[in-house]
Amino acid sequence: MKLSENAVELARRHNKVVFRDGDRVVKVFNDAKPSADIFNEALNGARVEAVGLPVPSVLEVSRIEGGEFDGSWALANRYIPGRTLYEAWCDDPDNINTYLERLVDMQIKVQSVKAPLLNRQKDKLNRMISQTKGIIDATTRYDLHMRLDGMRVEDCVCHGDFIASNIIVGDDGNLSVCDWAHVTAGIPEVDAAMTYMLFHIEHKDLAEPYLDLFCKKADVAKQLVFYWLPVVAAAELSRGRKKQEEFLKSWIYVYDYE
Repeated sequence: MKLSENAVELARRHNKVVFRDGDRVVKVFNDAKPSADIFNEALNGARVEAVGLPVPSVLEVSRIEGGEFDGSWALANRYIPGRTLYEAWCDDPDNINTYLERLVDMQIKVQSVKAPLLNRQKDKLNRMISQTKGIIDATTRYDLHMRLDGMRVEDCVCHGDFIASNIIVGDDGNLSVCDWAHVTAGIPEVDAAMTYMLFHIEHKDLAEPYLDLFCKKADVAKQLVFYWLPVVAAAELSRGRKKQEEFLKSWIYVYDYE
């Protein structure tokens, strides 16, 4: 894969740089990102597209040829003209409730679709909690594993990182969802717990309105979402979130809805 001279940098994060390059969006990863994870993200995107969800199509996974990123692994997806839902609500803060409702409606739409070929939510969370040795004590890890052991089996598509910056508002007004690196087949309450937690980290004032709206529209009791908060907080600790470590540790012990 080659980046053209007209490629424009859109974002830069700890393990990747994202470019708009003509009719594609290219994520270029550094050496810290295992190639297996990159291919898995591409496979996830193909699988959710196959079940009819609105996603940017996967175009290519290969190494970059030439230039600053020569030899780096990259993932290319089709570019969808528009902007993110986050950008939209930043430009129109008076209508934040409308954008929040669109986010919740799209999340419920995604969760209504079944995709049994995806990785199992339960298995992934168990693996992530096992990786927190040295961060979470053995007794707490055991309790979290036991909580997961009782998880019911479902095949709902659970994005795993469902936030406004991962939703594209197309020029035609339709929504598409990107960044499927963390998607699993599982239960919606866990996915909602993750989004609720991410709102607390990034936009705390919207966390409770989000939860109220999700539970009302999905007809889900808040207690069910809160039940999984310790699990998703522990899973996030496995990703090395040093800035949020104390916050996430405090949520591991939030067991009941009050």
